[in-house]
Amino acid sequence: MPTKVRIGTRASALALTQTGHVAAALSRSGAVEVEIVRVRTEGDRVTTPLSTLGGTGVFVTALREALIRGECDVAVHSLKDLPTVPGDGVVVAAVPPREDPRDALCAREGWTLATLPTGARVGTGSPRRAAQLLAARPDLEVVDIRGNVDTRLARVAPGDLDAVVLARAGLARLGRLDAITEVIDPAVMTPAPGQGALGIEVRSPGSVESLGVDLATALSELDDPRARLEVFAERSLLYRLEAGCAAPVGALARIEDPVDGGDAHLVLDAVVIRTDGTAQLRRSGSVSLHMPSPSPDQPPPPESALVVGGVSVLDGFALALGRAVADDLLASGAAKLAKVGPRSSELE
Repeated sequence: MPTKVRIGTRASALALTQTGHVAAALSRSGAVEVEIVRVRTEGDRVTTPLSTLGGTGVFVTALREALIRGECDVAVHSLKDLPTVPGDGVVVAAVPPREDPRDALCAREGWTLATLPTGARVGTGSPRRAAQLLAARPDLEVVDIRGNVDTRLARVAPGDLDAVVLARAGLARLGRLDAITEVIDPAVMTPAPGQGALGIEVRSPGSVESLGVDLATALSELDDPRARLEVFAERSLLYRLEAGCAAPVGALARIEDPVDGGDAHLVLDAVVIRTDGTAQLRRSGSVSLHMPSPSPDQPPPPESALVVGGVSVLDGFALALGRAVADDLLASGAAKLAKVGPRSSELE
């Protein structure tokens, strides 16, 4: 008989759609039977700009509390909303395959970022997006907006907004790719760390014994190593910078496949930008994903609350890459552009 698993989620249309994908994937294992539990979060209740709330955790805390209280067995989060500081009593057990992480412009008249009229009004609730919009087009009027995807899209109309910027991933999951007039090049608008990815949290320690074999197996089958490495690098950078999800910081990692029998490489591009878009700092780094031969003298990989049971050697490479690019940004003056600073990392 399948194990019953309660999946906690926000009640927004996008969150329910994302959770539905996770529920369907877990159900395909045949080992678990799922029930969706809706949880209302602080971010759903308030109408003030997210930047004034500190950003980090406003969509997460209530879900984590429901998980710890035993009201659900797993919680599904958008990883870009998940604080990088490990949560007490919870741990990320799986990162499913990632959607395209880029940002998308949804504009009237089929406009692109380059063809928007001078002084066009563009809506976003993200300081990161606002800053990069102004860096690319200083003439734009950036308008702070809130609301779900449909609410934001509805504001693109004569007399209100000329365009909004949204995550392509959310539009894809909701079947609204038709609203996109341009998928923005990451060199122009670098996405938020973790954008397009989901994180599935469980109560710690998250071991097979605590989860049950059926759920642990289903989660391991859902976990995507490629997405995991990308978001580990991006979130490690954000953690090192002590920057929240509302900070004007972008990061995008990608895996470049082996060439001529060599090793695959994990590449990380990042930007810290002044909120008015007048100055920005971009840095990149890469690491070879070469799995070393086991050695009794080799130190253990760094421990992390980002994943069940610590991290693998390759996960450790991703975490180290994020720290290295963050340190490069800090050494180059990132703290002069935004409120970022070094963290004595618990991931080391």
